Amino acid sequence: MATYLVLVVVAMLCAGATAQSGCTNVLIGMSPCLNYITGSSSTPSQQCCTQLANVVRSSPRCLCQVLNGGGSSFGININQTQALALPDSCNVQTPPISSCNAASPAPADSPVGSPKSGSKIPTGIK
Repeated sequence: MATYLVLVVVAMLCAGATAQSGCTNVLIGMSPCLNYITGSSSTPSQQCCTQLANVVRSSPRCLCQVLNGGGSSFGININQTQALALPDSCNVQTPPISSCNAASPAPADSPVGSPKSGSKIPTGIK
């Protein structure tokens, strides 16, 4: 029951925060990290770290949604310290956080894949 509730909350969070960015499914996949980034757990699960690595490879822009307070409108308080520590805790390399501030929103239905050589990755949480 608790897992179902977490998935419902994450789905609501993602639908509201990313409906226009194409990141909804990507962030729903990050649900194993919810306990860590809200401060409920002191260490991320292996499943969380695997999902983080997948997102960094396929859709790193979507991580900005989490850092930019996407959960607050649904009562989910993201612990910024925990969210920023997630890549180190998972030993996953991410683009710099400053890329989030310089980025334009991700296009709707953005393709999954690596950016072209020389293109700027507009996200990061490290």
